[in-house]
Amino acid sequence: ELLLCVARTALRTKLREELADRLTTIVVDAVLCIGKPDQPIDLHMVEIMTMKHQTDNETKLVQGLVLDHGTRHPDMKKHVDDAYVLTCNISLEYERSEVNSTFMYTDAEQREKMVAAEREYTDETVRKIIALKNKVCDGNDKGFVVITQKGIDPISLDMLCKAGIIGLRRAKRRNMERLVLACGGQCINSVEELSPEILGKAGEVYEYVLGDDKYTFVEKVENPTSCTILLKGSNDHTISQLKDAVRDGLRAVK
Repeated sequence: ELLLCVARTALRTKLREELADRLTTIVVDAVLCIGKPDQPIDLHMVEIMTMKHQTDNETKLVQGLVLDHGTRHPDMKKHVDDAYVLTCNISLEYERSEVNSTFMYTDAEQREKMVAAEREYTDETVRKIIALKNKVCDGNDKGFVVITQKGIDPISLDMLCKAGIIGLRRAKRRNMERLVLACGGQCINSVEELSPEILGKAGEVYEYVLGDDKYTFVEKVENPTSCTILLKGSNDHTISQLKDAVRDGLRAVK
């Protein structure tokens, strides 16, 4: 009750009464969601996402995460229920070498072999992820989502798509921290660490398209310690006003 009063006071100085009262509960719930006993509150774990859409009354709290990008493959699933979430920092694309090196070959066949060997490493990584998916999703209709900080190239995307996996690339580092807090599991850096224990879980993962922008919602997570405040407004001015007010409110409640 005290927190509600504090938030309401902070928000009413910036917004009209009806909207301020609506945001009050959202702000307090967000801070209570990320608060852990005996630990300082890190407000970075509340993602503030903006959407130029509908009116400011549509602003809501998402118990989970909203990513500001979507899948890169046209045939990938747009919606999965009861999904395993693999958060990783593994590159699923062919990378150029860091050092300047030259390869000499005498005929086209040797060149083909070399290209195949370079590609094989990436393909092997993708196969290991697909094998893990088959292991945990065998005999049930659960979904599987891979979210990586690095890139996923078109060939890897195609392999993941055929296996029924949703692949999201180039996630922000901060979002990776939030994902682990929201869904559980661990963020891994190498393929050797792949095992069912490091997977997080989400009740629903879906893509939302708004004009040219794509958003991915990771929702219905079990006991989140990270959440997203989704601010909606019809123009930039409204959104920046809401953003300022919510930041103020969060700090006041903290």
